[in-house]
Parts: sequence; structure tokens; C-alpha cells
Amino acid sequence: MSFKPEHMNAVCEDFQGNDGIGRYVFLPGSDGRAKQISENFTDVSVKEHPRRHNIYKGYLEHNGNKIEVAAVSSGMGTPSLDIIVNELYRLGVKRFLRVGTAGLLQPKYMKAGDFCIATGAVKDDGASRNYVPPEIPAIASMGIVLAAQKAAEVLNYTSRIHTGLLHSKASLYAEEFKTGPMGQENARYMKILSEAGVLASEMEASMLFTLASMFNHQMNLKTQCNIPANHVKAGAICVILGEGDDFGSAEMLKKSTLEVVDLSLQTVKELAQKELKL
Repeated sequence: MSFKPEHMNAVCEDFQGNDGIGRYVFLPGSDGRAKQISENFTDVSVKEHPRRHNIYKGYLEHNGNKIEVAAVSSGMGTPSLDIIVNELYRLGVKRFLRVGTAGLLQPKYMKAGDFCIATGAVKDDGASRNYVPPEIPAIASMGIVLAAQKAAEVLNYTSRIHTGLLHSKASLYAEEFKTGPMGQENARYMKILSEAGVLASEMEASMLFTLASMFNHQMNLKTQCNIPANHVKAGAICVILGEGDDFGSAEMLKKSTLEVVDLSLQTVKELAQKELKL
């Protein structure tokens, strides 16, 4: 019997394709950005849902081939992503790419408009600890990391690329803006992250990486949509907005958002070229 999700309007057949790998799915935080990503697809169709986790399906054209793709908002924070990625996985999705923004932690050698390709994430989120102990790292899939680095070369973004750890926090206002009675403690913690070499701070990657790793060892879930047991891969690309509550100008934000979308689209093309032998 097919799995029926509670938070999106989708069925197993929506995510089939790509020679059994299934659709490559882009995971931005907002529905607006999911729609923006889909504007680069051909033959777009939309399946709406009252919670605005709308499914945008279509194709990416690459070297005369069509790659089956989709975009859907994960929502903000790890609890929301936890729900959406669990439902997508049960619908057969095995390729996830988070497309997002992040706050700067390394101002000495990074700046707004740079990109972070995540190799892993600090699990400061809470939700992932309901699945695994904090000692178990949240690691991105190497195939996606390599595809993103290749995509940066193709787009001539290499000088703005930084590959390393993201910090996934539970509260934007408490930790990034130092709001509340624990403000000084949170400021000290963020300083520790910076001195430890963590590149940037965001709110979703740790949950995505934890789930992807776990799914690869939860074989009982792989039969729900009669999907072949391909290896699940997850990655994250974030554009740097600024430090703390500095989100930059509206013009810079618009430009940076377009560029991180371009980098993410090219990443999926590079990944699909290798996996599908295009």
C-alpha cells in the first residue's frame, strides 16, 4: 500500500524516474524559493498543499538529456525539515539538496556573497538528538560535495567557495541575535564555533544529514513505495548573507539568492551526469 503524506500533496509516482534513482529534490526553506528554483525547470507542474509545502516538478535540461527534478520547501528549522524529509523519503526520494542561506562565522576570510558547501553540520538543533546520540556526526554525502565543487568550477565561482562545516542551530533569535537571558552564553558558544573552524550558521543541515545516514540503515522503510534500495544522498549549499543580524542590502540578497540557485542547479546536473552517465 502506498504511503500517504500528511503535510504535502504527493504520491509515490510523483518522485519516480531517473532510471530508478528517483527525482533529485531541491530543499529550500521557503515556498517562494522552491517556486523560484522551478522557474529553471521545463514542463513544470505544481501540486499545492494548504501548508505551502507545494511540490514543483519538472526537468533540467543537460547535454541534450532531461533530468527529472522537483523542489519543495522544507520549512524553517530542523523540526519542520524532519517532517518533510521523512515524508519525501517514504515517497521514494533518495537525493536531497538543501539550498539555503547562512550567517557568517569566519569574517577573516569569508564575506557576504560567498558560498558554503557543507561537508557536515554541528548538531545544535535538538531534533536530531531524538534519533541519534549527539556523538554521532551529521555528515554530507561526498558525491554531492564533489558535484558542488565541480559546479563551482563550471560557473566560475571557485574563488567564493568554502567547503567545510555548517552550524545548525535551534533558535535564530537566541543564538544568532543573542536575545534573552542566555545571550552572553550563546555569544560565547558562537565564538567557540568560529574558533573551531565552523564556516557558517543555519538551521536545517544537521537534521537532513542525520536522516539520510539513518535511512541508509532503515531497510524496512524502503519497501513502502516499491522503490529500489538505492543509496540515499544528501547535501547542502548555502550562500553567506552576513554576520549576526546583518542580512545585507536587498540588492545583494536578490543577487546572492539567484547565484545559490544557479550553483545548486548545476550541482544536480553534475551529480546526474555521473550517476546517470549522461
